Amino acid sequence: MAAAAAARARAAQALEAAVPRDVVLFRHERGPFFRLAGLFCAGQGVFWASLAHSAFTGLRPPPPGVGPDDPLRPRDNKWRWAFTAACATLGSLIVAAGCFIPLRSVRRLTLHRGGSTVTISTHGPMGLGPGRSLTVPLRHLSCRAHRSDVRTSIPLKVKGRIAFFLLDARGQLDNPRLFDVTVGAYRKL
Repeated sequence: MAAAAAARARAAQALEAAVPRDVVLFRHERGPFFRLAGLFCAGQGVFWASLAHSAFTGLRPPPPGVGPDDPLRPRDNKWRWAFTAACATLGSLIVAAGCFIPLRSVRRLTLHRGGSTVTISTHGPMGLGPGRSLTVPLRHLSCRAHRSDVRTSIPLKVKGRIAFFLLDARGQLDNPRLFDVTVGAYRKL
């Protein structure tokens, strides 16, 4: 009895998801924010690269027996190499975050005609450009939290992708009921 009711519910959801034309389910344009964040990350990258360059050229140990012994000046090259590597690594990580985070933030989510495929459009790296679009079958998409349970972002898992795509909770849901039965449903991948 319960199995038959569950089968009828799945069939009703499949009928509801079979849309006659492409439907935009979610949209959230955050281009200016990601451009500003990208500018900040690029500035940080330049700052840390210049600090690494200054450390590499300015922290050379003095030749033995030349000048007074300065307690703040390193006595060997280990400090110079370590500080340079730390600055270059930190700057690279900040620039990588500025490129990677906008690629995971969803700008638009479109359910295609028939309801079997979804296109995920993201922002570009550093907030520049429209980003990329990824079209996946609906069965390869799983929402890991219901939209009423989250405060900041709804995580979407795409089969075969390592990182989650994130839908900002402040975004605009054009058809919440259709979103819940298609993209917002939890699927085992």
